[in-house]
Amino acid sequence: MRVVFMGTPEFSVPTLTEIVSAGHDVLAVYTRAPKPAGRGQAERRSPVHEAAEAFGIPVFTPRSLKGAAEQAQFASLGAEVAVVVAYGLLLPAPILGAPEHGCLNLHGSLLPRWRGAAPIQRAIMAGDRQTGIVVMQMDEGLDTGAMGPTEIIPIGENMTAGELHDQMMRLGADLMGRALAALERGSLDFTPQPADGATYAAKIDKAEARIDFSRDAQSVHDLIRGLSPFPGAWFELELGGRKVRVKALRSALAEGAGVPGTILGGDLVIACGSGAVRLLQVQREGKGAMDAATFLRGAGTLPAALA
Repeated sequence: MRVVFMGTPEFSVPTLTEIVSAGHDVLAVYTRAPKPAGRGQAERRSPVHEAAEAFGIPVFTPRSLKGAAEQAQFASLGAEVAVVVAYGLLLPAPILGAPEHGCLNLHGSLLPRWRGAAPIQRAIMAGDRQTGIVVMQMDEGLDTGAMGPTEIIPIGENMTAGELHDQMMRLGADLMGRALAALERGSLDFTPQPADGATYAAKIDKAEARIDFSRDAQSVHDLIRGLSPFPGAWFELELGGRKVRVKALRSALAEGAGVPGTILGGDLVIACGSGAVRLLQVQREGKGAMDAATFLRGAGTLPAALA
């Protein structure tokens, strides 16, 4: 099939690779424009940009698709379908309607639950026991389009957002590959989303990342794993006479009770509003990720409670 691919981060790359490997004619790749990054502020191209150039596919990096010129250029490609995976730009109606079969989006939730920007993190933070990935026929709404092939994914009690991301990345590439094969055969079916059960997966706000140990242990544990590895749930600890920010990257529910924030044991068991969590992997500011034992050896004597 004649395909235009639209995506930006690492999450999108396996799907592009799958489409190319299946022999589809990828006419062009659309991705976010390069951004200054690092100490030298040199422009850094997106992972999809790098992959597309390696495949020899023309790359377009418009900052918006709202203009008539950009829309005319997109339509002139003559795509049968556009595949959209974490692109990051709004697609206006002329873009959505340009390909013969419209635009197919790979979305990381069991729609209509967790429409929006952060479905992976929100599912874990809410304590969901399962999620999924779906091929959706895009419309002008926010993740409101009809649903095609879907994979259900169990969420383990200690699974992090990073682990779920990587699993979805692999499963999603295969799912989209199967969807395009079905579309080519004329057998790709879609079902309207249910009217009930919609939730919104808002972008993660920085203020949400600070751990509130007055919440119950399960909520604290879900926050930690839902924000791991990025941006990382954090707390402050007084070490050497100053407050140090520490990210909690892995945790587990633990036995114990006490005033919220109290350090209950020498292995980083922290009391919560009810119950306790054991911190298994942390990252002190300016340092790399480390297990709790390594952190404790370097931290010296701990205070009785978190700062």
